[in-house]
Amino acid sequence: QVQLVESGGGLVQAGGSLRLSCAASGRLFSSSAMGWFRQAPGKEREFVATINWSGDHTYYADSVKGRFTISRDNAKTTVYLEMNSLKPEDTAVYYCAATPGYGITSFDHRYDYWGQGTQVTVSS
Repeated sequence: QVQLVESGGGLVQAGGSLRLSCAASGRLFSSSAMGWFRQAPGKEREFVATINWSGDHTYYADSVKGRFTISRDNAKTTVYLEMNSLKPEDTAVYYCAATPGYGITSFDHRYDYWGQGTQVTVSS
């Protein structure tokens, strides 16, 4: 199994930056692809970014491409989401997720383990 705890959310002005962290525990982390998703009030959860087990393959939603960077440190069992040039429409609860059974994927139903989420609020 994999247990996930997100941190690093907060309130930031438009154009600012935040770095989210997802601390993982459990023996499956190093073999799992990891993903970040977000859910804004009144909206469905949406894919943000994903990274494979070794960190050399990534994939991003068009809405964040060029602004967000996903990375991982397997020695620290942590996944990161560096968010730059933030926009008010990036406001959401951000979730970290793990999928031991697949490579990088944007489909949330393929992720077996989820964190509790961290709030990101971008003011205009």
